[in-house]
Amino acid sequence: MTFTQQSPTQTPPLTHPNNTVIQVRDLRKSYKDIVAVDGVSFEVHRGEIFGMLGPNGAGKTTTVEILEGLRDLDSGEAHINGLDVTKNSTRVKSIIGVQLQQNAFFDNLNLKETVELFATLYGSDMPAEEALEKVDLAERAKDQYKHLSGGQKQRLSIAVALVNNPVAMFLDEPTTGLDPQARRRMWELIDGLRSDGMAIMLTTHYMEEAELLCDRIAVIDHGKIVALDTPQNLIEQLKARGAEAVRRDGTITLEDVFIDLTGRSLIE
Repeated sequence: MTFTQQSPTQTPPLTHPNNTVIQVRDLRKSYKDIVAVDGVSFEVHRGEIFGMLGPNGAGKTTTVEILEGLRDLDSGEAHINGLDVTKNSTRVKSIIGVQLQQNAFFDNLNLKETVELFATLYGSDMPAEEALEKVDLAERAKDQYKHLSGGQKQRLSIAVALVNNPVAMFLDEPTTGLDPQARRRMWELIDGLRSDGMAIMLTTHYMEEAELLCDRIAVIDHGKIVALDTPQNLIEQLKARGAEAVRRDGTITLEDVFIDLTGRSLIE
């Protein structure tokens, strides 16, 4: 996004193009002497999967939690669908969906009852069957949560996050712990949400997942975004810097990009 040049003492207001759902500018957050987020700026568009990758402690979780209304920012601006996340926290929470890596549902409720419970909390009239159909769980509607596989539990968490027809979805490591088949089914589901026009912000520890799913990726380290581009462009930029492949087939991947930019592995 291009901002109008103004005087150094005046911060230009954010504009909201029709296809932009999430807008962040110069976001900052510190905990005593620790700077967690240090001037982060980016935007996410409708029908886009935006990945945020960073080593543990890099600032990605704090950034996402500010957008979700779980943490206050120190300075900067963050808007979702034109709403300031600080001034309109309650309204923002009503238009986003959040799928967490760890979920706590009632073991003895069936899937239909679980979705209906969250629909009631959101004041949504979306039928439970519709939400379950979107995540390919309609045939398990009468099954109790405790009987689901890991992949089915993750898909249920997305069904619950869909009950309010969100404009933006936040996915926190959605395939962690899943077997390869369940992971691929989750990828298909996430790709379908993008096709429906939803803005999706994804954090993951799987480079293959980020390279396959994400339209653009921001690499964050020590609270700063050190690169932001498409996966392929990031790879091509690394090649242009004269990087040598470590794989026997000569392939340079997003993992090579990440290590080059941060000097660390993703889960270090």
